[in-house]
Amino acid sequence: MNLLEWIRIVLIGIIEGITEWLPISSTGHMLLFDELFTTQAPKVFTEQFSEMFMVVIQLGAILAVVTLYFNKLNPWAKSKSVQQKKNTYSLWGKVIVGCLPAAVFGLLFDDWMEAHFGDHVTIAVMLILYGVLFILLEYRNRNREFSIQRFSQMTYKTALIIGLIQILSLVPGTSRSGVTILGAMLIGCSRYIAAEYTFYLAIPVMFGASGLKVVKYLLKGNSFTGEQVLVMAVAMVIAYAVSVLAIKFLVGYIKKHDFTVFGYYRIALGILVLVCFGLFL
Repeated sequence: MNLLEWIRIVLIGIIEGITEWLPISSTGHMLLFDELFTTQAPKVFTEQFSEMFMVVIQLGAILAVVTLYFNKLNPWAKSKSVQQKKNTYSLWGKVIVGCLPAAVFGLLFDDWMEAHFGDHVTIAVMLILYGVLFILLEYRNRNREFSIQRFSQMTYKTALIIGLIQILSLVPGTSRSGVTILGAMLIGCSRYIAAEYTFYLAIPVMFGASGLKVVKYLLKGNSFTGEQVLVMAVAMVIAYAVSVLAIKFLVGYIKKHDFTVFGYYRIALGILVLVCFGLFL
């Protein structure tokens, strides 16, 4: 591959690292990026490899969560008291409960949803729709006291409701982090708890999605060339590094601000998708 292709891979890793955690839809950004920067290396980026690649590079982003929150997620840490260890087990239980609905529906309908709703119009509409919802919800939250300020206050019922809401992220353009944050705040979670919980939900969800994509890829008789392995490794490392920065930014940002700016950004991006694809396709 030439230098331009490697620049493309670096940019994909950066986009993944940023958009996976901010509630602005990685799908919408990747759609625009692919339109503006198409590949010139068909031997590496075959159609099936490209589809699998866009999912598997999420592993780099996931490792950023594991790194940043390792102590909080580790129930065997020697520094934790007995009660803290129980709280950690409870947190993992709520993460598992929150993941089950998306896992079941994802296995059954993920390919169907992408095939029927993966067009640019659907993605643009979802970007705009959830952008409006963010703005309206934050307007409602101006004088609201959130009832769930700590994970110990989150019940398994609440976790399940958020998990059911997460199913909506199967529609391209919705944003997994965006819809879970919206849903969590809607039922009383603070911005911080909503954001952190969506980080944790991503660990099993995205590990499962990546593993499933690799298995499907191999079952179709495909294999990996050395260059393809290198491409994935480079993209994942970049996604990891950028994700660390993006997560730290988001956590720091929501301590002083709300999600309104992300709502306006989504609306602008949705309009841009409609304009670009309306003019050039």
